[in-house]
Amino acid sequence: MTENPFSTPPAAGTAPSVTDAASDLRAAAGDFASTTSTEATKLKGRAVDAAQSLKANATEKAEHYKAVATEKAEHYKAVATDKAQHAKESAQHQWEETRVKAKEIHVTAEDYIRQNPTKAVLGALGVGFLIGLIARN
Repeated sequence: MTENPFSTPPAAGTAPSVTDAASDLRAAAGDFASTTSTEATKLKGRAVDAAQSLKANATEKAEHYKAVATEKAEHYKAVATDKAQHAKESAQHQWEETRVKAKEIHVTAEDYIRQNPTKAVLGALGVGFLIGLIARN
């Protein structure tokens, strides 16, 4: 860097020329621009390094979250499959019990009708009459 002509007073009787002053200002501006450019390059390098570090960190965290989510999804899938299987077995068991009870009621009703045909016919007529009254209104 060149010496600043304004930092020391000029010798008595001599004044710096405008050309010298302009030349010194140009040199100082060039030095300042060079220094600023160097600092900007350093800042750019640090910013790039920081961005790469953040990117790597984000990628690592994303992979971790993906692995955790996959593990949770597999767990919930297994639990849901077990619950569905249990519900299916329970429904089949209930269906079998209902079929057996319906068959028992059917057999009991047939036996009653065979033993009491008159009561069964009169009862059916009474129920039909009531349904007709209800349907009419």
